[in-house]
Amino acid sequence: MKPATGYASQPKAMDPRSTEAWALAEASRRLILAARVTDDKGEAMRAALVLNQRLWSIFQASLIDPASELPKAIRDNVLALSVMVDRHLMARLGDLDGSKIQPIIDINRSIAEGLSMTPELAADATMAPVTPAQANPAPATGKHAQPFMNLTA
Repeated sequence: MKPATGYASQPKAMDPRSTEAWALAEASRRLILAARVTDDKGEAMRAALVLNQRLWSIFQASLIDPASELPKAIRDNVLALSVMVDRHLMARLGDLDGSKIQPIIDINRSIAEGLSMTPELAADATMAPVTPAQANPAPATGKHAQPFMNLTA
């Protein structure tokens, strides 16, 4: 059984933050689907892991770009996180063990969730508890959207 190769969904808003969040969610979805495939000698898992590796490589390149508008502290933290993701990805590419992909999925989903928040809500998240109305805000679009990592470059 091969996993679906098409996209389950596509980003609704065409702003960079939404695209980045969607890409991470899609990469996680593909890992989950690949873990369910047992009759292809690990090819689906390898493809999903390589997709994740490419995505994180794009993020890393964007984060080390001197023109990045992100604060240095955030860039440094995400780069450190990306090193951990790289280690997990390389280990899984070595053994193709789908039962050990949860850390990668968790990181992808956490970053995607943060990117899906409006910038104002993200800034306030550390200062005030989130109310139920704020729990699922729409992503910022248009001139208010700022990319976390530039996937379109």
